[in-house]
Amino acid sequence: MRVSTLVTLAALSGLAPAQAQQRPSFAGEWILADTAGQRPSVSSQGDASFRTGTMGSGWGSPITITQDSTRLTVQYPFFLAYDLQPPIRLVYGLDGSASENSVMIGHAASLLRSRATWQGDTLVITTAYPVPDRGADQATSEIRQALTLESPERLVVETTRAGPSGSAATVERTVYSRR
Repeated sequence: MRVSTLVTLAALSGLAPAQAQQRPSFAGEWILADTAGQRPSVSSQGDASFRTGTMGSGWGSPITITQDSTRLTVQYPFFLAYDLQPPIRLVYGLDGSASENSVMIGHAASLLRSRATWQGDTLVITTAYPVPDRGADQATSEIRQALTLESPERLVVETTRAGPSGSAATVERTVYSRR
C-alpha cells in the first residue's frame, strides 16, 4: 500500500511540470504581417508622408520577444537611429505577479504597471498607463494585450484599450510574422 501511494504521488507530481511545459513560446523576432495602408515616415516631405493606420499592438515592428519559464521580455525600436536611444524593453513576470517597467518617451519617465496571466494558450498582459490627472477622471488607462500563436509563424496580439471617461473600449487585432 505504501509503495503504491508513493508511485501515485510521483506520477502526479510529474504532471505539473508537463503542463507548465505545454505553454506556447512567443520567443523570436516578429514583423508586422500586414502593412497595407502604412507608409514609412519621411519628415522632409511634410505630414502627408507619415504613417497612417491604427495604434495596433502599441509595440511597433519589428519586435523581439524572449521568454523563459518565469518571464517574457518584449523589445522594439521606438526612436530613430540618430536619436541615440536604446530600444524600448518591457519585462513581464509569467507567474501573475505585478511587473513594473519604466519608459522614457519625451521628457519624463512613465511607470507602467502590468500583470501577465495565462488563459489557456493565450497570454494576457494587462497594463495600467499613467494619463494626465484631470480631476475627477482616472489617472491611469488600462490596456489589455492578448498574445496567441495562430501558427508557429504567426503571432496575434489583440489589444483592448479602455475608452476615455467610460466610453466604449476599442479592440485592435495585430498580426506578426516570424522573421
